[in-house]
Amino acid sequence: MAGKAKTGKTIAEINERIQKGKAVVLTAEEMVETVRRLGKTKAAKEVDVVTTGTFSPMCSSGMLFNFGQEPPLMKASQVWLNNVPCYAGLAAVDAYCGVTEASADDPLNKVYPGRFAYGGGHVIEDLLRGKPVRLRAKSYGTDCYPRKELEKDVTLASLPGAWLLNPRNCYQNYNCAVNMSGRTIYTYMGPLKPGCRNANYATSGQLSPLFNDPFLRTIGLGTRIFLGGSVGYVIGAGTQHVSKPPRNERGIPMAASGTLMLKGNLKGMDPRYVRGLSLIGYGCSLNLGVGIPIPILDEEMAWFTGVADSDIQMPIKDYGYDYPNGISRTIAHVTFEELKSGQITVNERVTPTVPVTSYSISLEIAETLKKWIEEGKFLLTEPQCEILSM
Repeated sequence: MAGKAKTGKTIAEINERIQKGKAVVLTAEEMVETVRRLGKTKAAKEVDVVTTGTFSPMCSSGMLFNFGQEPPLMKASQVWLNNVPCYAGLAAVDAYCGVTEASADDPLNKVYPGRFAYGGGHVIEDLLRGKPVRLRAKSYGTDCYPRKELEKDVTLASLPGAWLLNPRNCYQNYNCAVNMSGRTIYTYMGPLKPGCRNANYATSGQLSPLFNDPFLRTIGLGTRIFLGGSVGYVIGAGTQHVSKPPRNERGIPMAASGTLMLKGNLKGMDPRYVRGLSLIGYGCSLNLGVGIPIPILDEEMAWFTGVADSDIQMPIKDYGYDYPNGISRTIAHVTFEELKSGQITVNERVTPTVPVTSYSISLEIAETLKKWIEEGKFLLTEPQCEILSM
């Protein structure tokens, strides 16, 4: 956990510098060159905070919301938003809208089963854009909650509460997806052509939050973050969090590993960083922007935040056969720098690469978070509990 470091820096001392307008804040991209130029010891003394960012499909996301009571009272057992089914087993008028849930009457799905055009992520974006959303609710009725049906338009402003509550975001490393089979397949990584004719990859590389703190020294319960254009918080390890993954010499995991559970008030977020997503043949999701500030407590943290795209090795996986069958075979490893070049070689075949993460918007997030900190609008928080041991 964060505490008194070799250089004498603590989060409290960094916050004091932020409040006085004296903090030195760099984006993770800027920190790469700084560590190369100064070395980790001098960089640790000169830099206070490094900001990270990622804007990527994050399927394990959703909105926890309360739609308010009106006479007669109701305990909803079924809820829909724009005909997208929501989970309502939370009592009274609370429900959860998952971003991968598709509209029950999606016209595209009727023509092409499994090719949804509208889902939970789009509902959330519509609410953020101020659009009215049709709410339907049903109940079996009780003495204390007699209402059995409710239908009305709601807006984000009219909802008593709405929060992004995301079980699994910000994967630490991820697969580069290829398809070695003889037919095109449709996946959460996008369409993959047969015979390894494209390679799709995620994460923002050197900007990605958990590459810049690979052992989660400064990230835990209560860490304040950029979430969807507003302020959010880490509330623990995400689902599918992997303990003790294999790592390279820089401590970077060699496969998908750490994840974070996140929460933030949806009211005040920006639809630029929260966008409904349709992946043909797979379904619906959400593109989400997340940025995490990394306090430079000592030279070890300076070294970690100096990670470059060339230091990050990503596993190439066959989604044509291995992935759906639960086989963990890795064809090869490739650096993020090679993936960004536009092509890699897989089994002696030159294969075009396709990012599903926007590097430019990821950088925009890191730069926005940097500006917030420099202007004294965003202070760092001390983690109250460690993420599960890695």
